[in-house]
Amino acid sequence: MDTLKSGQKAPHFSLLDQQNKQVSLSDFKGKKVLIYFYPKALTPGCTMQACNLQESKTELEKSGVVIIGISPDNPQKLANFAIKKNLSFTLLSDEDHKVAEKFGVWGEKKFMGRVFNGIHRISFLIDENGAIEKVFDKFKTTNHHKIVLDYLKNNE
Repeated sequence: MDTLKSGQKAPHFSLLDQQNKQVSLSDFKGKKVLIYFYPKALTPGCTMQACNLQESKTELEKSGVVIIGISPDNPQKLANFAIKKNLSFTLLSDEDHKVAEKFGVWGEKKFMGRVFNGIHRISFLIDENGAIEKVFDKFKTTNHHKIVLDYLKNNE
């Protein structure tokens, strides 16, 4: 797994969102975008991470940041996730994990003695020009939002 680094250009992508609408990274040119990859909607860790980001959405927006979550779930499951958890940000479906591969977050994982390929929980702050400003790869689902907000506060 070769995760993208700060300073690199974020790869272009277009994916379907929770409303089955095509969304591209280029739609957000001129804005900062927090792209967070997560393994599976409606699981405890992913739910905690998403709900904490939802609670921090206003603060993130004040810093000019748009939130986008990407997982291998289909658009219908993402729609259920957004409705059940009152998420008002974009969730994108990467069912074939091509975007996760481009960002270098798809790879071998181990869970309960099983080895399999899946999404690693890594986030990227993309700057207004489409370059990766910061990679967040050391956090827990409970403090991800705080680490992002602290970074923004210390770098404004």
